[in-house]
Amino acid sequence: QVQLVESGGGLVQPGGSLRLSCTASRNIFSTYVMGWYRQAPGKRELVARIGNRGDTNYADFVKGRFTISRDNAANTVYLQMNSLKPEDTAVYYCNAAGVWSSSNCWGQGTQVTVSS
Repeated sequence: QVQLVESGGGLVQPGGSLRLSCTASRNIFSTYVMGWYRQAPGKRELVARIGNRGDTNYADFVKGRFTISRDNAANTVYLQMNSLKPEDTAVYYCNAAGVWSSSNCWGQGTQVTVSS
């Protein structure tokens, strides 16, 4: 089982930036799709994903504002969030989904609050 630890959440004003980090307990990027999801009151939704080959995709509501990236040597995935809006307020979760297995792991979540 993979452990995921997120960090970087907090309170930011509208228009501001935050960078979230997700560190995995071992090197998994070659065999897992890494994703960031968020949950406000309601269902959890996909924000961005990076595949095992480095391909990325984004939810429409963050395109042009958020960037997902990874550091293989550090076993860490990042979510750079710019031009934040109050509607981005949510708990953000890191996810690791096995490409060739049914493994599916979640971090504990980190709160992002966008408010003046």
